[in-house]
Amino acid sequence: MIDATTFQEHRRMLFGIAYRMLGSVADAEDLVQDTWLRCSQVSAPIDNPVGYLTRTITNLALNRLASAAATRERYVGPWLPEPLVTRPDATEEVELAESVSLAMLVVLDTLSPLERAVFVLKEVFGFSFKEIAGMLEHSEASVRQVGHRARSHVRSRRPRYDTPPEVRRRVTDEFLAACLGGDLNRMMELLAPDVTAWSDGGGKVKAAVRPQRGAKNVARFLAAVLSQPMADPRLHAVDVNGRPGLLLTVAGRPDSVACAEVADGRITEIHIIRNPDKLRHLAAGRRDTSAPDVTRS
Repeated sequence: MIDATTFQEHRRMLFGIAYRMLGSVADAEDLVQDTWLRCSQVSAPIDNPVGYLTRTITNLALNRLASAAATRERYVGPWLPEPLVTRPDATEEVELAESVSLAMLVVLDTLSPLERAVFVLKEVFGFSFKEIAGMLEHSEASVRQVGHRARSHVRSRRPRYDTPPEVRRRVTDEFLAACLGGDLNRMMELLAPDVTAWSDGGGKVKAAVRPQRGAKNVARFLAAVLSQPMADPRLHAVDVNGRPGLLLTVAGRPDSVACAEVADGRITEIHIIRNPDKLRHLAAGRRDTSAPDVTRS
């Protein structure tokens, strides 16, 4: 069996696996609890607790992905993950920010469930193909092939940004000041010419149903959003999945979470989550103060 102390030692790793697999804070937390319930009921000795825990939560996540496929097909507008909102921290590891960024999770969502599982376990948490094959009950050769395919897919769709955290924060803060000041020209100066903004309302609140592209379109879109009448709007500087971002509260409740990608001193991508279902964990006071581990415990 696995005792509570051992489980707690690896809890953050388990959350990290489930969150990267599902893109949902609430679902990841549910799966962590389900993993504990299943493992705590095993009476026989377990030689490799880490492997057993990882296998359990990975297979639970694969089952959850399969059941969610039909719902995702009916989703209104762009789909973005539930955000991990943390305190701004310029010392946060680059590996963490890259592996859990919203942009990375969007790319992972284009993989098949098996590809996603293999990529997360191998590239993020460092399990070997042999270990993963045993967890997923596939041959090592087939898992290796899936892993190489997933890695190639991610690399082709997700360019790595090497911008230092302090530069990302400075550019993001300057852009926020320009937005609040209604300085459209300064906003466009800080946006890359080919910038793209995605907004996720899930059909429940106002949001663009298609990505906004180009500095002028993105600047005008954001200016129009911020000009809407709101009750006691407040903007909070936060980190969103390891990237500089902001949390907008209206009448004391989370309304929107946004973060930006920065390259060469300009914003290249903006992700905005407005779907209230995806902000529920923030409204419930469960704002994360530390992002999940990216290495094995």
